[in-house]
Amino acid sequence: MDMLMFDDLEKLGRIVLTTVMVYLLIVITTKVSGKRSTSQLNNFDWIVTVMIGSLGASTILLKDIPFIEGSSSILVLYALQYLVTKYASISPPFSQFVLSDPRIVFYQGQFLPEALRAERLTQQEVECAMRSEGANDFDEIEAVVFESDAKLTILKKPKEKEGKENKEDARVSETLQPLID
Repeated sequence: MDMLMFDDLEKLGRIVLTTVMVYLLIVITTKVSGKRSTSQLNNFDWIVTVMIGSLGASTILLKDIPFIEGSSSILVLYALQYLVTKYASISPPFSQFVLSDPRIVFYQGQFLPEALRAERLTQQEVECAMRSEGANDFDEIEAVVFESDAKLTILKKPKEKEGKENKEDARVSETLQPLID
């Protein structure tokens, strides 16, 4: 019970100093590594982010982990993330291996139960995404795609032009075609 609120000044100073150093390291490294480190995380990016957070916390709180060792592991993770994402951007087979494929979970007025089950999504989650996009009716939606970054993309049907359906608008959109084939 003695150490509940305070242990000793030296330990507190080490934690404060290490926190500042780890914070600066992560901020600078994230800035250098680019937007990919923080935006629209796919599964791979999310895992790396959690690992970096865990390593940062361990480096700050555990006195057996010197700053240089903790920093090295964080920098190695950033470097690996950079290399994997760089290679994935030039190698479609590797990208296919690392990233999840997007999947249509709602198409032309119908929920796709097998796709929902496979992605562990509920109909309510898809409906919530539709409402967020301002859709009031299922007939307004062409498709809902569960993306690699775990976001639901709502693709609305094109508006009819002057009371007639335009044949070009009736075709499947270019972004949906690869998912249907």
